[in-house]
Amino acid sequence: MSVATFTKNGARLTSPVKLDKKVFGVDIVNHQLLKDVYVAYLAGQRSVSAKTKTRGEVRGGGRKPWRQKGTGNARFGSRRNPIWRGGGVAFGPTGEQNFNLKINAKAKRRALRQALTLAATSSKIIIIEAFESNEGRLKPAKQLLEKVGAKGYTLIVVGQKDIFTKRCVANLESVKLLEAGSLNVFEILNADTIVITKDSLEMINEWLMEDK
Repeated sequence: MSVATFTKNGARLTSPVKLDKKVFGVDIVNHQLLKDVYVAYLAGQRSVSAKTKTRGEVRGGGRKPWRQKGTGNARFGSRRNPIWRGGGVAFGPTGEQNFNLKINAKAKRRALRQALTLAATSSKIIIIEAFESNEGRLKPAKQLLEKVGAKGYTLIVVGQKDIFTKRCVANLESVKLLEAGSLNVFEILNADTIVITKDSLEMINEWLMEDK
């Protein structure tokens, strides 16, 4: 499977790179697996910030509101009871919830191969020799992406990020920079264009070629 290939300056090569069918051309795409891995990724990104105070954490209420008998009221022991206004919250978030969903590593790799296959068959993948910036300037990076035909939400996959590469795309709208080892189903499925450098392509092939 050939794919459009460009130099690091944006010139199109006459000899395009061929994508490996074992990674970018699997025969069966399990959409339920893709959904499960997609949802698991989102669940893993959830921040656990919500927390309510239980009756043991609410300030005050150590004294019995009124005496046990003789007032005509129902007996009551503490103003911190959840049924009172200003009391603790029963069954509220504790700030220690774990929203992570377990997906085994073999299933994740299988889902990645399937997501990359969908991207390849939709002509979303572009190969580039290298994506680098010596000075971290935004304008050359933007011009390079325009030369290679990147459109919409663009995912750039590199072997390793450096400070200049991160800086040159930091303020580019709808551009995400990822290292090959951080590639995930969520970003692949959401991307309109996926720009992959040659060194990161080798890393992806080595990582996803076989189930380990």
